[in-house]
Amino acid sequence: MSAEYPFQTQIQVRFNETDLQGHVNFGHYLFYFDVGLTGYLSAIGYDYRRILEEGADLLFVESHCNYKARAYWPEVLEIHARIGHLGNRSLRFEFMVRAKEDQRLVATGHIVAVTARRGTFAPCPIPDSLRQAILAFEPALRQSG
Repeated sequence: MSAEYPFQTQIQVRFNETDLQGHVNFGHYLFYFDVGLTGYLSAIGYDYRRILEEGADLLFVESHCNYKARAYWPEVLEIHARIGHLGNRSLRFEFMVRAKEDQRLVATGHIVAVTARRGTFAPCPIPDSLRQAILAFEPALRQSG
């Protein structure tokens, strides 16, 4: 685990994620980021089901990926995740992907999510319980906010 990224999970590249050039097709990195995001939420004790139970929803409004090096089947990749920004109704999840074997940096990126009321998608603030779970997991965010 990286000191900068408090959450890490692993994923093994599957053959069907590679393209004719023999490396992971660019589109799959957003799926890897989503694995990191959902794992992060589970690690803080706040999975997606809980968000819905509290009457909120997360809408992904932006995603970005910087490709740094190729990854190949059947490599194991480490997906590191953190919160880069915790606003009133937006969260910026940031990711770093490294190859487990040699620790080369494969990709970095982010997903921005906004909170909305479940069912209506009307804007709403981040639930206090989610904010507190994030701050407990990443206390350094208290100083930056």
